[in-house]
Amino acid sequence: MIIHLAPLEGVSDCAFRTLCYNYGADVTYTEMIRVDALVRGNKSTLAMLDLKNDTPTIIQLLTTKPTTLQKFVDVFHLYNIKPVGFNLNLGCPSPDVIREGSGAALIKRVARVQELVKILQQLGLPVTIKMRLGLNAYEKEHKVYLNLIKDVDADAFIVHARHAREKSMDPADWSVFEDILKTGKKIIANGDITKIEDIKHFQKLGINEIMVARAATTNPAIFQVLKGKPKVALPAIRYEYEKLCEQFPNHPKYKENVLKYLGKEMPIKSG
Repeated sequence: MIIHLAPLEGVSDCAFRTLCYNYGADVTYTEMIRVDALVRGNKSTLAMLDLKNDTPTIIQLLTTKPTTLQKFVDVFHLYNIKPVGFNLNLGCPSPDVIREGSGAALIKRVARVQELVKILQQLGLPVTIKMRLGLNAYEKEHKVYLNLIKDVDADAFIVHARHAREKSMDPADWSVFEDILKTGKKIIANGDITKIEDIKHFQKLGINEIMVARAATTNPAIFQVLKGKPKVALPAIRYEYEKLCEQFPNHPKYKENVLKYLGKEMPIKSG
């Protein structure tokens, strides 16, 4: 089973991604990055492109305008970084993002999403989509997400099994994966995956890649636990993380957030 570390707002910097990779995460993601802010040269946004080592990292982007995304593609070589792929955010439930027509609001805009995917594919790396089950219960019930998965030529679809109006305490609806798999596309499951039994459930369905989000903030060593390896003591995890923060320094908010969530079940936004 290949296990991805989700993009986590205010958490997923180089130090945290490396920590999770050291404990068994196969692939990691930056936090959600706004493309319009990147092309404007916003310093705090550019700082999110903190690929400072060889940890396999996918850049997650939030965008809705093809012209803006093309500008990003045209200047990407100037960033001098080497991600292993790009991910389009079609899952962010933030009201501000929704009002812009981005995040989960894009799920029903199949033609636009296909256009965005094609633009990113110019960079020659895999392009995936992270999505929810629609903007609301109505879109979920009418399975608008299936249209997107069927008609967009992304390399994989990471399906967070909630719609955008649902909160983290609402249970993820794993029953949707049976229909989703019938599309024949590569599917990565996301939502409430916290134990080995969950891994076995998805393996039986024929899903061989999953994504872990909030559970990784509580225990960054959950990846090796999900792979059947021994648990790691919290003090050891904390010590290693603090060393990584020294090696890959960043804005203090990242370290504060990680240490605040460590060992606790805390709500954290996953894009």
